[in-house]
Amino acid sequence: MLTSLSLTDFLQETASNAPAPGGGSVSALAAALGASLTSMVCRLTMGKKKYAEVQSEMETVLKQSEALRDKFAAMIDEDTTAYNKVMAAYGLPKETEEQKVKRTLEIQAAMKTATLVPLKLMELCRVTMELVKIVIERGNKNSLSDAGVAALMLHSGCEGAALNVKTNLAGIQDLAFVETQRTAAHTIQTGMNQDLRRLLTRINEEFSK
Repeated sequence: MLTSLSLTDFLQETASNAPAPGGGSVSALAAALGASLTSMVCRLTMGKKKYAEVQSEMETVLKQSEALRDKFAAMIDEDTTAYNKVMAAYGLPKETEEQKVKRTLEIQAAMKTATLVPLKLMELCRVTMELVKIVIERGNKNSLSDAGVAALMLHSGCEGAALNVKTNLAGIQDLAFVETQRTAAHTIQTGMNQDLRRLLTRINEEFSK
């Protein structure tokens, strides 16, 4: 499992000539880092007399961000698994007409799965960004830059996942599936872009006070 590797080994594996882990796994890692920073800001807020009134809220956000961090970490391997299934389908025999039909069906099924994995990552990034909004507004102001980096990591994870969605959709023959997933991805991207701009503006306004 990729998540069992040390940071050095993960970087080495990513830098190798192996196609996986690739952009999908790295996008999931970026999102996991965003969730981790969100948790950190919660913990740096909790227990402080100055922020006593948001203690309960931070505890709730922390519980959610930690659960999301676990999901993102699992998706680092999930993306690679989905990619390997696509490659396995392409490797199926195609000598006879029957084999060709089976191979095509397997490829299409694997590519749909490989599309839904990054789309799920995008959705989870959007959910986590809502938590970042809370810690930016209500969390420890000394950790505002960390919350900003959390937003940037989640945005990067989402954008990376969107590229994988588009890549896979290009090879899928089910036009209804393609349109549904393309629309879903576009909606999430638009919302995340707007959120990032607003959050960075809010942070920079705070810094300029």
